[in-house]
Amino acid sequence: MRIARRTMLIWTALAGLIPHARAEEKKTMQVICHIRYELDPYKRDKFEEYAKAWLTIIPACGGDLLGYFMPHEGTNYEAHAMIGFPNLAAYEAYRVKLRTDSKSKANFEMAEREKFILREERRFLRKVEA
Repeated sequence: MRIARRTMLIWTALAGLIPHARAEEKKTMQVICHIRYELDPYKRDKFEEYAKAWLTIIPACGGDLLGYFMPHEGTNYEAHAMIGFPNLAAYEAYRVKLRTDSKSKANFEMAEREKFILREERRFLRKVEA
């Protein structure tokens, strides 16, 4: 019994290394948190620095970061972020981790100090499936 359990644990660990297993994991993403930012257009470089920091912080805290998106053409004051979660409970657990993570706290403090975000809106979306 003990050997079977150890074998199962090894196989479970190895499944995380197999690309198709990760693809299956992504299919469980049911909720997308969409964040719309209104920026000070003269401080876009500060927002980009802020967004780049989240590229490692968000996955470390449990979010599946789909990306941060900066203005390119057209409107120069709007940016977006999209983060996936299996459910709203996972999102809430992620928010708790963000509040205790030192890098997360430093990034939030930098945003408050530099005041490049004028407004932030969150929406929770789901993907339309066939």
